[in-house]
Amino acid sequence: MQRRNTTAFTFLAWGSFILSFAFLIVGIWNADWSLVEKGFYAGSFIWGIFSAFVLAKVVRDNDEDKYREINEYRDKDKDND
Repeated sequence: MQRRNTTAFTFLAWGSFILSFAFLIVGIWNADWSLVEKGFYAGSFIWGIFSAFVLAKVVRDNDEDKYREINEYRDKDKDND
């Protein structure tokens, strides 16, 4: 089975994720905000990351379900012939 993503693309995706997280931490650390504001922005960022992962999984799963339903329909149609 052929892999969907190359090693370079996988590395780029993880590198981008780690860099964005690191920049956010440095930015929040150096900001002249109160602790409550820093916590709000950090929490919002983490919530956004988890939401993006969940949304990507839901979209992928729904797409795979559609593909499976199409194949099941085709198999039933072949059995009826």
